[in-house]
Amino acid sequence: MGARCREPCLEISFSLGYFTVQELECCRWALAGVCGCCGALRPRYKRLVDNIFPEDPEDGLVKTNMEKLTFYALSAPEKLDRIGAYLSERLIRDVSRHRYGYVCIAMEALDQLLMACHCQSINLFVESFLKMVAKLLESEKPNLQILGTNSFVKFANIEEDTPSYHRSYDFFVSRFSEMCHSSHDDLEIRTKIRMSGIKGLQGVVRKTVNDELQANIWDPQHMDKIVPSLLFNLQHVEEAESRSPSPLQATEKEKESPTELAERCLRELLGRAAYGNIKNAITPVLIHLDNHSLWEPKIFATRCFRIIMYSIQPQHSHLVIQQLLGHLDANSKSAATVRAGIVEVLSEAAVIAASGSVGPTVLEVFNTLLRQLRLSIDYALTGSYNCITGVSSKIIKEHEERMFQEAVIKTIGSFASTLPTYQQSEVMAFIMNKVPLPSTQQSIEAGKAGENRNRLTQIMLLKSLLQVSVGFQCSNMLTALPSAFLDRLLSAALMEDAEIRLFVLEILISFIDRHDNRQKFSTISTISDISVLKLKVEKCSRQDSVFMKKHSQQLFRHIYLICKEESNIQAHYEALYSMLVLISIELANEEVVVDLIRLVLAVQEIAQINEDNLTAYNRCALFALGAAYLNLISQLITVPTFCQHIHEVIQMRQKEAPYLLPEDVFVEKPRLSKSLDRLGPEVFFWQSKISEVLGGSGYNADRLSTPYVPQLTDEDRLSKRKSIGETISLQVEVESRNSPEREQRAPAEEITYETLKKAIDSVAVEEQERERRRQVVEKFQKAPFEEIAAHCGARATLLQSKLNQIFEITIRPPPSPSGTITAAYGQPQNHSIPVYEMKFPDLCVY
Repeated sequence: MGARCREPCLEISFSLGYFTVQELECCRWALAGVCGCCGALRPRYKRLVDNIFPEDPEDGLVKTNMEKLTFYALSAPEKLDRIGAYLSERLIRDVSRHRYGYVCIAMEALDQLLMACHCQSINLFVESFLKMVAKLLESEKPNLQILGTNSFVKFANIEEDTPSYHRSYDFFVSRFSEMCHSSHDDLEIRTKIRMSGIKGLQGVVRKTVNDELQANIWDPQHMDKIVPSLLFNLQHVEEAESRSPSPLQATEKEKESPTELAERCLRELLGRAAYGNIKNAITPVLIHLDNHSLWEPKIFATRCFRIIMYSIQPQHSHLVIQQLLGHLDANSKSAATVRAGIVEVLSEAAVIAASGSVGPTVLEVFNTLLRQLRLSIDYALTGSYNCITGVSSKIIKEHEERMFQEAVIKTIGSFASTLPTYQQSEVMAFIMNKVPLPSTQQSIEAGKAGENRNRLTQIMLLKSLLQVSVGFQCSNMLTALPSAFLDRLLSAALMEDAEIRLFVLEILISFIDRHDNRQKFSTISTISDISVLKLKVEKCSRQDSVFMKKHSQQLFRHIYLICKEESNIQAHYEALYSMLVLISIELANEEVVVDLIRLVLAVQEIAQINEDNLTAYNRCALFALGAAYLNLISQLITVPTFCQHIHEVIQMRQKEAPYLLPEDVFVEKPRLSKSLDRLGPEVFFWQSKISEVLGGSGYNADRLSTPYVPQLTDEDRLSKRKSIGETISLQVEVESRNSPEREQRAPAEEITYETLKKAIDSVAVEEQERERRRQVVEKFQKAPFEEIAAHCGARATLLQSKLNQIFEITIRPPPSPSGTITAAYGQPQNHSIPVYEMKFPDLCVY
């Protein structure tokens, strides 16, 4: 092709005076058209282009002539667009004639010209180049597709000096995405085509992502093609190959696999995503996982979002979390396995997002998860995704819903663990306020179905709260357990359901155990030397002392009430033991220790007297619980006489009544006794003895000798538990009920209809009095000063007049109609109004 024509050329002569320069140029082009076979009359750039092609395409590009063409292009950049157009013309002709050797030479020449030239005219040359690349990509020959892709990738790595306002890459995005889904019969060729498609998409992203004047690659029309193509190759891993944990450890063969290449491209794409582009990049991922049912199993979905979370900028992490939550809401009526997959992916993503931001709407995240939890409970109970009509075409499997619920609870814990302490406190209060309790104004559903729904909701929410509290670390108990939160939590401890009570205990334990001591005494035993436990004991801080002064009696009262429940099992007693020990280690001063000992002795009396008709196991468990705790606390406070008394009682139990010790009770097959009412005094811990020995060591002997008696509270009156009336008796009884040496009991007041009516009326009166006092306080807090002063002035005048009347009555009482009455000892006694019958002004009465 490069040979020149040997035929003689026409000789044409003319006078230059009759033609302009433009006319001469037109004549030159006309002559070139007429004498196309004559190389001397062809434009120089065409001759230079023709010279780079050898006679045999196997010889490859003629390098010396390529250097001349490059020098000419650099010297005359205005000719670059013509060079590109001519090369494009030759390439299209060679493709149609199947002369693929010359096609490769033409593309090599184009690549070299692109790398060498960066002038302002390169835009027109690029148009010709892209036209040739598109021609190659349209070919059915895999080799030409790969050749065109490689040239495009080289072009994508070039930084252009001048912007392009009209260039479009829509065809390349579509074609490269199609190549990523190649289904060629030959595995090796299929792999090469897919890898070329991925490289092409990577080149498009690099060329356009940072250039605002280029087509916006983040538009949904492009992302909907690019992202699924990458995920398709990421998904199809050959079963015979195993993935290395990191690209650095991968084999050379695996580095060249479509999977690895797709992952690198996806990471690069997400790493370049700005704040406003995250949604467009993540939405195709969610749609792809939905369309291909990849939420179940969740392995691939989890892997995808690990890549996403580690690739995007950390400050954008919360956007991914929000999109996952929105997708979970959109799939609220999908199968439980699909929802569980989304939730578990959300859990993984939340852990990774800990290093970044979690967004301003933290409570909205938990609100969404709790709403999904409640919906799942409704689905499981009704058996339908339409809870109103109860009609659904899908079959709901209860065990799948339980798996979903556990996944939601796990996600709540994972997400909460990434939050700072103050936000964790807000989240726990938020969850606790969602728990339906009978003692609150929250609506409680009636009927059997409503009871089941309430119970499941309570259990699931308390499980969620437990997950959050396990990762919660706070040194100040006043901050960790504010009054409103603690009141609601402890009110749940009074419910009949044993599982709910156990969750409440576990939650309290997780708050109190700030030094990870719980696992060291998880088994109840009467260990002879607690030093082997290596407990971490610190002095009670001032904040903890204030907390215990405020809430200790409330905590002890609930522990006492839980001990009286007949439905308790071994797990409850282990939790109670842990609770008592942790309070002694973490929050106790001398006063708290004294109250704890009184509480345990009162628990011993519950088992001894058995007013609540507990089973033999419950009674033996309470005896064993008291023995284990007193054994540990005696070694903690190190009072020799106290330790000796506890040790003597334990030794006596080992000989006479081993079924009163934890080693025989808290086992798989406990040893019990039916003769618990005939136990001798030597197997009991005596309150008089303990108060004597501890009083001699500086402890408050008077307080120790006073039996523990829980007080009736408003919570008990409002609670709807059946056992409240049994737990806190209305008996008017003031003497000790906690001392095992008491032999006689004072008769209790008989409970009749009249006494119950009076008790109810007294509650109403108390409520009215409390409301009146609240109004008085509110008036003095909010009323203007002038109004308060006027009111007080009027009341002061009234008070003075009343006092004058009182003094007058007291000093000069009116004469009695009957004169005087002689007392027993002959002294006259005047009649006057008793003080307790006098009517005093409100300001004088507190």
